[in-house]
Formats: sequence, structure tokens, C-alpha cells
Amino acid sequence: MRLKPLGTMNERNGVTAQRMRAMIEAGVRTVQQGPGVVPPGIVHRLDKADTAEGTKSVQSIADLGAPYPVLLYERFLGRPYATHRDSVSELVGEVVEVAIKNVLTEAKVSFRETKRAERIPGFDQAPDFIIPDEFTPVALIEAKLTEDDGTARDKVARVQRLRTLRDEQGKDYDVIACIAGRGFKVRREDMRRLLQATDGKVFTLTTMHLLIEHTRITEYKVR
Repeated sequence: MRLKPLGTMNERNGVTAQRMRAMIEAGVRTVQQGPGVVPPGIVHRLDKADTAEGTKSVQSIADLGAPYPVLLYERFLGRPYATHRDSVSELVGEVVEVAIKNVLTEAKVSFRETKRAERIPGFDQAPDFIIPDEFTPVALIEAKLTEDDGTARDKVARVQRLRTLRDEQGKDYDVIACIAGRGFKVRREDMRRLLQATDGKVFTLTTMHLLIEHTRITEYKVR
């Protein structure tokens, strides 16, 4: 569609066509409904000139047009929120890492959190966490929150590489994955590979409290 945006789509009844119809129908229903009743102090993305009253607003704008300042509404209103979103995006992305650190700290387990692109001797790619350190590791943790299957696939490949490296070196530390986001739900094959590479040691935000007891990290838990 990028190459021929005005061309006819050959697939009429396949999965792609079904997904496109579902997206269009969902979008049309959302615009038709409008923002509804917006509580005080809340800014709704659809509470603007062309969608505030659903289809009626769309029709009015289509018939009468809109003043230029009205067209700038989204830019005027949206940028302060986008600026805030940009400023906290890294914090949002690190929600899994924060959850891991909370669990390890509460159990008084020593750990080494690596920095981005940090080089660790003995590893061609550094894991996100090493317990207790890179000299005598009993567990390596890869952490990721992702909303797309491409990024999830990259993380699975990293975990598989850590497992291969461990086996080649004859080590016995645990390879662990802590994940979140819908990116890991898209392809079942990716989850199968992840479970195999970690011997089932895959944790989510919901099951993070089980991280210590069900891995070798429990050896370093302060009793």
C-alpha cells in the first residue's frame, strides 16, 4: 500500500482484509460516539470541533468547513501532553526493570544492573541484570516491555543467545526473561522459543513476586 496507495487490494477475504475492516469499523464507531460526557479536569482527544458531537460534528465541518485556528486545535492542545509523554517515555519503558529491582531489593539480593551498550567480559551482549555479579553469576535476566512483535522477536533472540553462550561455556546459571506488553502475545512461536531458552523461567508483572523462589536467585536471598 505504501508503493501503490491508490491501487486495488488483491486480498478481499484474507486476514489482512479482515483486520483492515475491523480497524475501519472501530474508528468509525469511535468517531460516531464522540467523547460522551467528559468529567471535569479531563481532556478528551475527541472533544474538539470536528468530533465533539460525533457524526453531527463531522457532517457540519464537512459541509461548512472550519476556521484555520480550529484546525490548529490538536497542535495547540496536544503538544504539551506529547512533551510530557516524551519526557516520561523512558520511565514507562522501564516499568519491568523497576519491578525486578523492587523484588530483588526487598529480598536483599545483590545484583548488577548493566548500562546500555555496556561491555561485560565473557558476554558478547550484556544481559539487563546479573545476579549477584558477572564474576560468579547464578542468574541472568533479560527485561522488556514491548507493544510490537518485532521488538519482542529481537528480545527473544537475545535470550536465546544468552542460553547458547551459557551452554557453550558449560555454565549452570539460570537464564530468565521478565516481560510485559502485548508484543509478546502476537506470535505464539516467539513465546515457545522464549520458554525453551529459559527452561520456563519467564515472568510477567503479575508473576514477578515468584521470581526469587522459582529460580536460583533464591540462593542469595537473605533469610
